[in-house]
Amino acid sequence: MEFKIHCHLVYQVIGSASFLFNVAPVRNSLQRVVMEDIKVTGAQPVEELMQTGQRLHRLDAPNGRLELNYQTVISVEPEMLDANVLNVAPLHELPLEALVFLYPSRFCQSDLLARFANREFTNIESGYERLTRICNWIYEYVEYLQGSTNSSTSAFDTATQRAGVCRDFAHLGIALCRALGIPARFVSGYAYGLNPPDFHAYFEAFLGGRWIIADPTRLSPQSSFVRIGQGRDAADTSFATIFGNVTLMEMQLSNEMATAGSSPPLYAEGPISNCSV
Repeated sequence: MEFKIHCHLVYQVIGSASFLFNVAPVRNSLQRVVMEDIKVTGAQPVEELMQTGQRLHRLDAPNGRLELNYQTVISVEPEMLDANVLNVAPLHELPLEALVFLYPSRFCQSDLLARFANREFTNIESGYERLTRICNWIYEYVEYLQGSTNSSTSAFDTATQRAGVCRDFAHLGIALCRALGIPARFVSGYAYGLNPPDFHAYFEAFLGGRWIIADPTRLSPQSSFVRIGQGRDAADTSFATIFGNVTLMEMQLSNEMATAGSSPPLYAEGPISNCSV
């Protein structure tokens, strides 16, 4: 499947400011950039950086209006996996790069949710079944409610308040997985069919030696996800990290099928991955 993505951001800079934009999709064997263009007005030339698999664009902007236009056509070929082999690895078998995603983090306090997680989910045999049950519990017991949370809301807050948006659903899923000894990480991306169009947050669990997509919101087919970046939680994957006095004036996103008449992506039945490592 090919998707045509457009991201338009406008800021008012007071004085001067430095930006790190995280809006460009990752390149890997399951996600190929067909075409890409980034234009910035009102700033110094853009520098592309690579950080833990993410593509960042760094720039400095003087006082005034800053406008970023990013567009890409990207081919996504997610991999369907066998649920029967996606088991929870014992601690001594986990690769070093997965261990960091077992620890509590700023927004995913797995230590505070350990008693609940062990009471609710440990009677499941398969790792994938356990992941599915976590996602089902969040979908059933947490209301998706715009405006119910803010940038400081944590997984523990979401578990108690029982309301949130995609960011909060992902944080709660991550915290519950980590509490059960399953490495889990936050993923930011684009998703087809969101209304209104926006950046989407989901998470991945490390099972059977692979990172497996999980999205308790069920707002968009997982086969349509275009990954931008990943980290311990949302603090590692913000679409813009800004140093200076800046106001966001406008944000417009679109994600469409690249070929006219193409069928929308199907909801996948079973485990799926779009991470090749």
